[in-house]
Amino acid sequence: MRHLMFATAVLAAVVSPVMASDPLPRADPESVGMSSARLQRIDDRLKADVETGLIPGAVVAIARRGKLVYFKPFGYRDKAAGSPMTSDAIFSIASMTKPLVSVGTMMLFEEGTLALGDPVAKHIPQLGKMPVAKARGNVAVGAQLETVAQQRPMTVQDLLRHTSGLLYGGRGSTSLHKLYPASSTAVGLGMTQAEFIDKLAALPLAYQPGTVWDYSLATDVLGIVVENVAGASLGSMLRSKLFVPLGMPDTGFVVPQEKASRYAKPLPLNPITGSPQSMPMDATKPTKFECGGACGVSTAGDYLRFGQMLLNEGSLDGVRILGSRTVRYMTTDHLGGEIENNVQSIEPQRAGYGFGLGFAVRNQPGVAATVGSAGDYFWNGAFGTAFWVDPEEQLVVVLMMQAPGSLEIRQQYRLLLNAFVYQAIEQ
Repeated sequence: MRHLMFATAVLAAVVSPVMASDPLPRADPESVGMSSARLQRIDDRLKADVETGLIPGAVVAIARRGKLVYFKPFGYRDKAAGSPMTSDAIFSIASMTKPLVSVGTMMLFEEGTLALGDPVAKHIPQLGKMPVAKARGNVAVGAQLETVAQQRPMTVQDLLRHTSGLLYGGRGSTSLHKLYPASSTAVGLGMTQAEFIDKLAALPLAYQPGTVWDYSLATDVLGIVVENVAGASLGSMLRSKLFVPLGMPDTGFVVPQEKASRYAKPLPLNPITGSPQSMPMDATKPTKFECGGACGVSTAGDYLRFGQMLLNEGSLDGVRILGSRTVRYMTTDHLGGEIENNVQSIEPQRAGYGFGLGFAVRNQPGVAATVGSAGDYFWNGAFGTAFWVDPEEQLVVVLMMQAPGSLEIRQQYRLLLNAFVYQAIEQ
């Protein structure tokens, strides 16, 4: 009996219940094989970079073996106003919206209302006859691009894995790139949903569907497919099926007025160039449509719960979001050896990664310039956010930061956090 009482007391000291502000039950890092002293390196670096003005602030959340071992805010939520960062700060997450939409898509797949092999034209007929450019190089001003017909239709699976043939106009300088909208943010801010589809329908694809991985507006199209199938707006569908059941109260497509004071801001000046910078979008104001590629907002705690659900293969706290086999399928490489893999063009340190349904997926422990395990998966956001899940290490990591003007800083922090987290694992 005394042994039982002692064990209970030790357990209570190691694992505390979920507090109102905690996304998962807390545990001492040592109890799940991590070092508190080595995790302190995260604190030291972020505090130093806040002091030198390299970053405004950040929130870092780390879970291992289902327990919250690190959850800290640093610096300023709004440095210009002198507002300190808080762990519940809300961030524009840019392309970290994509995994949320991908999970929502697979929920419809599991319900039998959407098939991965569906031609996109089944749900958006205007996109059914897009030709394919024969070449993507520059052509004379006023000249038309030569095109051929699609060899097979673009599918929902193509949208999920970025093999649709669509482009991001801002990610190249060819004549074809110049015809495309620059980014998901530009689409959400500048076009209605109908205008966006009409714009795409008038353009040629860059590649035959299913042949080349290229980062693109595919998830924005996917969000519209989801809306058409669900019969509801993307935000309301994800809120009812994903955000509310999973306990993600601050995730969505707009920051409501009562939460606007928690919205994080970047530094007024780019710390690398000294030029003025601001967020490309103000998420306290609704976009023209809820773009699935980049219009989302979230907190570190909310997104950690999302990542933990994925690590748990579809469930968290007794709530099942997806079936375990579906999550395994999503987080497996879908490019194989036949599809041209350009993931490294977006993430230059990630050689050896393929792409699943919404995530880049590591195919082997080595090759990439980052530590990790075969089967780990991730995606990042262009405004400074990042997350990854490592099933072998039972690890989920989320970084929230707003650094929209400096790719150098964003890439540096993706590598830094990777090193700091893995060097703190002891067993």
